[in-house]
Amino acid sequence: MNPALNTIGVGDALPELSIPITPRLIVGAALASRDYQNVHHDVAGAKALGSPDIFMNILTTNGLVGRYVTDWAGSGARLKKVAIKLGAPNYPGDTMVFRGEVTAVDRESGAVVLDVKGKNSMGYHVTGSVELSLENAAPAGGAS
Repeated sequence: MNPALNTIGVGDALPELSIPITPRLIVGAALASRDYQNVHHDVAGAKALGSPDIFMNILTTNGLVGRYVTDWAGSGARLKKVAIKLGAPNYPGDTMVFRGEVTAVDRESGAVVLDVKGKNSMGYHVTGSVELSLENAAPAGGAS
């Protein structure tokens, strides 16, 4: 069993992580994820569709959730399930602050479930849960 599992408990809070929302982050991540919708890189195009500015796509948000969780859990963490819901858009010039809490720990399998939220000045941008396992955790049945 991974020794870190012995130190994790239900109700433990993850440290906050602040992410500045910049045009470079929004545009670069949208293009890297092959999301060419103009609302993610063209200010005039986004405004023509009723948005005050470009905004972050869900793939970027999903990646940032993964970063937040694995920064906390360490390099041995493996994401098993990410279930997120988008809320308020992430616009340039804002900051998203992630917070999280451990909601379940299975020491035998190495599974950990987290409640994760990312909030900006308009409210929650993302809410959801992440299930992960830790490398070298003994799988059910004891085989490795």
